[in-house]
Amino acid sequence: MHLSKQDHNVEIVLGELGAENPAFESADGCRQQEGNIFDRPHEEALENLGGKDGVDLVYAINDRPPWYLCILLAFQHYILAFGGIIAVPLILAEPLCIGSNNGAKSQLISTIFFVSGLCTLLQTTIGTRLPILQGGTFSLITPSLAILALPKWQCPGTTGFLQAEANATTYPDPDEVWQIRIREIQGAILVASLLQLILGLTGVIGLLLNFIGPLAIAPTINLIGLSLFTEAGKKSGEHWGIAALTVCLILLFSQYLSKVSVPLISYKDKKWKVFQYPLFKLFSALFGMCGSWLVCFVLTTLNVLPTSPEAYGFMARTDINLEAVKNAPWFNMPYPGQWGLPTVSVSSVLGMMAGVLASTMESIGDYYACARLSGAPPPPTHAINRGIAVEGLGCILAALWGTGNGTTSYSQNIAALGITKVGSRLVLQTAGLLMIVLGLFGKFGAVFITIPEPVIGGMFLVMFGMIAAVGISNLQYVDLNSSRNLLILGFSTFSGLVLPTWFNSNPNIINTVPGGFMVGLAWIRHSKDAQSEQDQGNLQAMSAPECL
Repeated sequence: MHLSKQDHNVEIVLGELGAENPAFESADGCRQQEGNIFDRPHEEALENLGGKDGVDLVYAINDRPPWYLCILLAFQHYILAFGGIIAVPLILAEPLCIGSNNGAKSQLISTIFFVSGLCTLLQTTIGTRLPILQGGTFSLITPSLAILALPKWQCPGTTGFLQAEANATTYPDPDEVWQIRIREIQGAILVASLLQLILGLTGVIGLLLNFIGPLAIAPTINLIGLSLFTEAGKKSGEHWGIAALTVCLILLFSQYLSKVSVPLISYKDKKWKVFQYPLFKLFSALFGMCGSWLVCFVLTTLNVLPTSPEAYGFMARTDINLEAVKNAPWFNMPYPGQWGLPTVSVSSVLGMMAGVLASTMESIGDYYACARLSGAPPPPTHAINRGIAVEGLGCILAALWGTGNGTTSYSQNIAALGITKVGSRLVLQTAGLLMIVLGLFGKFGAVFITIPEPVIGGMFLVMFGMIAAVGISNLQYVDLNSSRNLLILGFSTFSGLVLPTWFNSNPNIINTVPGGFMVGLAWIRHSKDAQSEQDQGNLQAMSAPECL
């Protein structure tokens, strides 16, 4: 059965229940015999993947698009992940006491892009081998903020900064003020990530999957999408007209013009040839976002948009963050230990472990969503074990390089697979290389900070809706006539919405335990907000320290 319509040389053969699939082989071709974790056989559903009613892919997981298309499609994934990745150093800037040190911010941005690209290559090559992008995780942001909120790490001159410590501490190098704090975060992530690595290498995650079926996966993925509606609405609300324009353009390209082939010219065998290509289908998200971005640029140039920061529509301007572009360095080479030797404390490690466990469970749901949208069968147990182990390794690498964060799977890029109909692994590997290269050039990445917030909000309205829909689609394997299944589905979904809302309405209810356990409990209180901020890619709203 061929899933690709463009390249008939590559096919994905979906066998009987429990059969192996080359999409999940390790890089050296090693296979392991594993059973399927789903409750009942679903060969019929898998057979429909390539049909009219199934996943209509232009490029399936093992297909190899031409090199120029790989670069363009990889760039599209880079754009989608840009907001979430760059938000991490911008959020950490104030609690790390970086302040207005734009050079330090640029170094952190370059470092996190470099490491994200490296981890993407590892995940797509020796991890799950699914087309899944790795980037900074907000599951680790909240414990990091809780650690930095302790009196010991308060910034000099603030209310919480101990006067005795201020008198006893001198920093001959101004950069040492924030570097000593990021080393504490590095050490906590480094040790806590060993837990994730061990869970993957020992197969404990695989054992847990024997008790996890589509009835557990569906609400998990669904809640990932539903939990983001507040942040998507917040960004879109900066200018609903621009957000609606972005949505309409993405829908236009992905749904109505997807079957329109654009004539292109190529030179092959010493001849110029004209061929038809589904350009709008492949780059619907990129075209939609760039179209709205261009409209905002024109409106900014003509001064149609308000110039007052308090006025409605101001965040639709494209000249708000031009200063960040000017201050970004042309070249920066990240390296391990660039901020010094990481420091470790028990309280910080305990708090960070909560974030690591949350990131692990979220990634398992992402694996299933990614497999479904890329035309692959549900990932077997050994592939998930490898994926979690590689994510643990990625977090360790991020700690060594000093991103101030770890890495995890990016839901918005998974949603892009369903919109663009491109599930090729090679595209994501190219995206990893692109992130590494562009991470070395600070000016290039800084240009995309100028993307207006309502443009990002409109894009997220489509993307996060797709994530929620993918979660619901897993219910096709569940007997919905069973009252037991309906009870589990309804309670898990409803409680996933109720509990975070209650914790947010009672912010001081768990601020009673000191030390490391306080950090862990603080993560529980903010876990839903943290996940929302990861996937919505907070750009301009967090670029100013006073907005943090």
